[in-house]
Amino acid sequence: MSSIKAQLDKVSEVYHRLEAAFHTDIPLVDQLINTVLALILFYVAWLVIKRITSTAEKRAARYEVFKQNPGLFIAIQKMLRYALIMAAGAYLIKPYDILLVQNLFYALVVMLIATPAKEFMILALKYAESNIAKKTETQVDDIVFDLLNKFAGAIVYVSAAVIALDILGINVMPFIAGAGVAGVAIGFAAKDTLSNLIAGVLLIVDRPFEIGDRIEVWDAPRGSATWGDVIDIGLRATKIRTTDNIVIVIPNNKIMTRDIINYTLLSESIRVRINVGIAYDADVQKASAILVGLAEDVPWISQYPPPKVVVRNFGDSAVDLQLRVWIDDARQRMNTISTITDQTKTAFDAAGIEIPFPKRDITITQTEANPPG
Repeated sequence: MSSIKAQLDKVSEVYHRLEAAFHTDIPLVDQLINTVLALILFYVAWLVIKRITSTAEKRAARYEVFKQNPGLFIAIQKMLRYALIMAAGAYLIKPYDILLVQNLFYALVVMLIATPAKEFMILALKYAESNIAKKTETQVDDIVFDLLNKFAGAIVYVSAAVIALDILGINVMPFIAGAGVAGVAIGFAAKDTLSNLIAGVLLIVDRPFEIGDRIEVWDAPRGSATWGDVIDIGLRATKIRTTDNIVIVIPNNKIMTRDIINYTLLSESIRVRINVGIAYDADVQKASAILVGLAEDVPWISQYPPPKVVVRNFGDSAVDLQLRVWIDDARQRMNTISTITDQTKTAFDAAGIEIPFPKRDITITQTEANPPG
């Protein structure tokens, strides 16, 4: 920057010398000469800035930030170009002392600067995303940066438009008030969509689940899997891929009104409960030992805490046992229940332990009809 300032000071010195050399006693001619000289010298100043920034770009190529963002210097050059245009325009139109022309020029320059400002903002977001979001375990950062990238242009251009209107002396408050009234009307017309958008923002803030978490699915088709992995959290809806490889798209406002069952939020380890009933005359200790042995033979069932069996209840026709095991991968929950249940019947039959089922004894009593009187 000091190099650019030194070069521009030299350009300014040359300009003043030329202005003194071509000075006449005719104001209109002097003004015309000053305008031509200013245009020439501002163009020379731009060439100087361009050359210096190009040299700086080559030297900065070894830094990681510029390697990841090759368009960074292009955005900087555009901003310097528009800044120089603003300075040139301000100098050229000042002698005419026409306020409307000055305000129009400044408003136009503000709108022109919005484009490189948007590019610079997007580059900054991409750099922050690659150096912050990619290094965190949570996926929410990626979602936030994605939203910022999508709305960066709108934010910059709306801000530039407000500033430009203010420069022109146009009161933007009536427009804002009108936009508020229109927003209320649109809100009533699209309340479901807005409800989903608000719910989507709340999901991102509250983080009841993240991309990759396994959660319970409420609206799964009849007879299909009732849980799945979150593959996308959008502003309008969340996408969940079930264990049947079916993608279910659920509106966010519907998710926010339900209890969210997340199997992997704290860790991948969960406890699985498997209910088994045995006959009243069966050996409870023997049945419990068989169930624990079956659990210990399943490779993905954790041995710490060890599997255990508890007596849950005395039913109408069975003693209700419950095998409780820990698994290190929550996605093996249904596989665990299925494997233990399949093996339990075979093991109990071999050990002579009865798994009861409802029985009914029907007694038919026949009576003779009364003899006629």
